[in-house]
Amino acid sequence: MAKLTEVRWHGRGGQGAKTASYILAIAAAEHGLNVQAFPEYGAERRGAPMKSYVRISDAPIRLRCAVQHPQIVVVLDPTLLASENVTEGLESGAIVMVNTPESPAEVRTKLAMQDIKVCTCDATQISLDTIGRNIPNTPMLGALAKVSDVVTVEGAKQAVKGQLGGKLSEAVLEGNYKAITRAYEEVQVG
Repeated sequence: MAKLTEVRWHGRGGQGAKTASYILAIAAAEHGLNVQAFPEYGAERRGAPMKSYVRISDAPIRLRCAVQHPQIVVVLDPTLLASENVTEGLESGAIVMVNTPESPAEVRTKLAMQDIKVCTCDATQISLDTIGRNIPNTPMLGALAKVSDVVTVEGAKQAVKGQLGGKLSEAVLEGNYKAITRAYEEVQVG
């Protein structure tokens, strides 16, 4: 039977959720897996809530709908915990990763489900320190590498280079690589 992993990203326009989902898909495709990555948003404006989805499978993916029951949810903006149901469709044992300086125990009190794995990482601070801007997407890829088997640190770095190499300076790319590594080291699992 095919193994299908679905990831749902929650963010705001401009935080890089769509880019992160594409980078994750590229990293998985480089390992010979089948992938889908696509965003869902209404008004295309910076700051508006949006979702992005990734499917990764060792068999062809025939689904053509939004991810309904993800195994992993990544939340780039912690304010979305109060306005969006980020645990919608999750099953017991799913992973929820939140960009926040709070502990997993503190975040768990804000979620509708309790029988899930909660992980936190201060991706905002990491991105400010390493990239110089509040773009928490690549640090969250590093954290994802630590808590799941959908991407490795090196796979994430290579996919960042492939997706963003022609768009960003070498210094900014290096900052992203440092952000991935630092988030991998600092993510908290609860």
